[in-house]
Amino acid sequence: MIEQEQAKHLLAAALREGPAHAYLFHGPAGVGKRRAALAFAAGLLADGDRVERRAHPDLYVLEPHGDQIRIDDIRELRRDLHMRPFEGDRRVYLIFDAHLLNAEAADSLLKDLEEPPPYAVVVLAADELGPISETIRSRCQLVPFQRLSERAVRAEAERLAPGLSPDELTAVARVAAGRLDRVARLLDPDAVRRRAELLAVARAAYADPAFDPAAAAQTVTALAAERGAEERAAAEEAIAGRDLPDREGEQHVRRAERGAEREEILFALEELAAWYRDLLVVAAGAERAVVHYDRIGELVEDGTSERMPAAEQAAEVVLGAWRTFEEFNVTPALALEAMFVRVRRCFAGVAAPA
Repeated sequence: MIEQEQAKHLLAAALREGPAHAYLFHGPAGVGKRRAALAFAAGLLADGDRVERRAHPDLYVLEPHGDQIRIDDIRELRRDLHMRPFEGDRRVYLIFDAHLLNAEAADSLLKDLEEPPPYAVVVLAADELGPISETIRSRCQLVPFQRLSERAVRAEAERLAPGLSPDELTAVARVAAGRLDRVARLLDPDAVRRRAELLAVARAAYADPAFDPAAAAQTVTALAAERGAEERAAAEEAIAGRDLPDREGEQHVRRAERGAEREEILFALEELAAWYRDLLVVAAGAERAVVHYDRIGELVEDGTSERMPAAEQAAEVVLGAWRTFEEFNVTPALALEAMFVRVRRCFAGVAAPA
């Protein structure tokens, strides 16, 4: 586990003094929750090799195959839950993507969290606490995970791509925003191209008199769809050797595709907001603090004092759109077009640099 000192302290104490019956690992995606859950299970079952391969008879791993964890998934887990351990004195149940529990599944799981068998340890891992009911939270020990430091992410980028320049390493580390899962994606040639297209849209909003909000929205959704198609292909390859019913396999693939598209849009919004914030930072004379460190030349050219108020407003507009996408199920094309209309208005009347 990289960093995450509070989580390490709590889990080490549990291994040393004896575990609670249920834990809820919560925090952003890509910061180590799954790895920590498997490591914790390995400690509880004293068999790292088989846990890593998910081959231990006293380990049960539940992951959603569709866009939700449904009651049938929990019923299957419950049948297993009441089987005594095969080898040791406990069984470990890992529920990944627990924020995708639907209402029926959550109610069913709650019954076992209220009266669990004495040998069972249940670990839920969720990217968001909001969808987890208060009753489930109250029956679990909460284990928080935070975004990683720039130093930790930079070290991962340097490990994966030792030939990057210092400025490129800094940019990757900052754009990844504390998430290790984004590092490899940012280094992928297709991701590099998508990022260039996105930043071209960011600049066009204030630099191109012919900027079209609808076309800008279409660019972002097209980039997200491209990323979704990549994830769909990877998911199809991953389940090719598994004996899944056709419907379940298609649900798994569709969930992977939709999840990747949504994540790509959220990532794009984070980067757009960071670009407009960078304009403000450069105009204020704090160039070393920019996120897009590999684009410092363009930022210096664009980040004028006249644009400071507009850049600040634009960053807030984009962050507002990010919150909307994060919390609600909205139509991407319409929401993005409305956002770009507002961003364009922020810069209306601001003179371009001479």
